[in-house]
Amino acid sequence: MTHTTTDYSHAAIEADTHVPLIRITRDFAATPEQLYRAHTDPELYARWVGPNDITTKIDHWDCRTGGSWAFSNVRGDESYSFHGCFHEISPMRLVQTFTFDGWPDGVSLETLTFTDLGDGRTRLTATSLVDSFEGRDQWLASGMDVGINDGYAKLDTLLTEI
Repeated sequence: MTHTTTDYSHAAIEADTHVPLIRITRDFAATPEQLYRAHTDPELYARWVGPNDITTKIDHWDCRTGGSWAFSNVRGDESYSFHGCFHEISPMRLVQTFTFDGWPDGVSLETLTFTDLGDGRTRLTATSLVDSFEGRDQWLASGMDVGINDGYAKLDTLLTEI
């Protein structure tokens, strides 16, 4: 499975046919260092992650190898919570678990890489590995594409500030 992203406004979201994995690819007009900071600084992360109609509240953030995190998304009277553990934190790669508390059995292992494309551009590649094809398909059907694309559009704006 190969893919080259050239559209800055939308992420390529692909389901692997051989393993229960989702691959997300998107290019940004930013350096790897800027993307790393936006993913590891809790104040910055809360400003861009998720759909446009939610507010993110960081409940816990210990961003280090062996640390953990938790946040809540709030939309009106609704609240959605998520949590996970940081397994590897390095400037070019982040590895963490990700659990939506509404699906506590649906833990994914996420790996994010920041590839310097030169000229102040970086390709973000994120993979989410889950325990079954059914679980993967549940994530894909959840509306995650809206949250990803809305969030990355907000990230584009934020990256011009940091």
